[in-house]
Amino acid sequence: MENSMSSPSEKMPSFPMPRQCPFHPPQEYKESQEEPGLTKVQMWNGAPAWLVTRYEDVRTVLGDRDRFSTDPSTPGYPSLSPARDAVLDAEPAFIRMDPPEHGQHRRMLTKEFMIKRVTALQPKIQAIFDARLDEILEKGPPAELVEDLFLPLTSEVIAGLLDVPHEDHAFFQEQSRRKVLLDVDPEIPKEASKKILDYLDLLITERAKNPKPEDDLLSRLIVEQVQPGHLSHRELVVMADLLLMAGHETTANQMALGVYSFLTNPDQLQLLRDDPSLLRNAVEEMLRFHTIVHYNAIRVAKEDVEVAGQLIRKGDGVIALIAGANRDSAAFENPDKFDITRKADHHVAFSFGIHQCLGQPLARVELQTVFSTLFERLPNLNFAVPQEKIEAKGDHFVLGLQKLPVTW
Repeated sequence: MENSMSSPSEKMPSFPMPRQCPFHPPQEYKESQEEPGLTKVQMWNGAPAWLVTRYEDVRTVLGDRDRFSTDPSTPGYPSLSPARDAVLDAEPAFIRMDPPEHGQHRRMLTKEFMIKRVTALQPKIQAIFDARLDEILEKGPPAELVEDLFLPLTSEVIAGLLDVPHEDHAFFQEQSRRKVLLDVDPEIPKEASKKILDYLDLLITERAKNPKPEDDLLSRLIVEQVQPGHLSHRELVVMADLLLMAGHETTANQMALGVYSFLTNPDQLQLLRDDPSLLRNAVEEMLRFHTIVHYNAIRVAKEDVEVAGQLIRKGDGVIALIAGANRDSAAFENPDKFDITRKADHHVAFSFGIHQCLGQPLARVELQTVFSTLFERLPNLNFAVPQEKIEAKGDHFVLGLQKLPVTW
């Protein structure tokens, strides 16, 4: 077993690491997988942290609910950037809580995102998608799929669950985009976060005057959790913020990257056209291949613990890279190939352990709806600009495309 963090004079690579290609994880992740133990990196503020990149090691860290904390207030928690800190300094959502508080809050939402309940939403999701696509077809090519199709779709679905007024959807799209920026003045995401929380505070205050549990999720939480005293008004505000953010920003970006992957791998698109039963495989593969919430598994050791032969001391920061795990050749053959015939169900794109994404059934239904329909209705879909002009979001907590201009 190796010693823990050593001399401060030791040269460490900086983290986050730049991507040589915006659509693939940094090469350093793979190099780290090939070396024994763990890689020590330096954050922007000079603090060291351990980088975990191998599939089994990532699962070990994320599956250990007792010895690793996800709470940003825990001493030693790694800081990605000042902009990210500005968001984390706000009231913590339950995804950044440790047990038992985490479980208490998560259980309040579990039934809302059960597979059976979410699957029942599919016809409504299909209708929203078809209506948005009809508008695009009526205008004619070219179109920009991120702003004109995917963000409106996912926003309308999650806002519909919460019964957020339709005229406010654009507000949430813009503020959510600003909130996940990493390399900007910290005041930008901080202000965006405050605007969303202030809006939800007012919305929930009004909803509490006349809740209708049969109509929307916020009303059900007010009646079932706030009124009995299980959840405070402010905790519900923060929970609603999390649901809005996670419910549209992530899935919309995954849709855009999925289209990009199919258009740049026409053989895979042809496979899907020839065999629609590959749809489920295709969705799991695009989730694995892109791993869009690539920095969502940051931890700090609560006690001394050994991982991959490396002693991690109490207070050491740990970054479990799910993007690295999902490209680990020990878990996925030829991992850098987009291959919809592979069985990728064991990926960790939704994280792993008690903190894995609660809304993953909804994300899967939305993705399956989009990719069962889009190329059927637009069989000649293609980029409206040269492929090299398609830009990825390089400064976001959530990966995606700046724009996806297409024609047909």
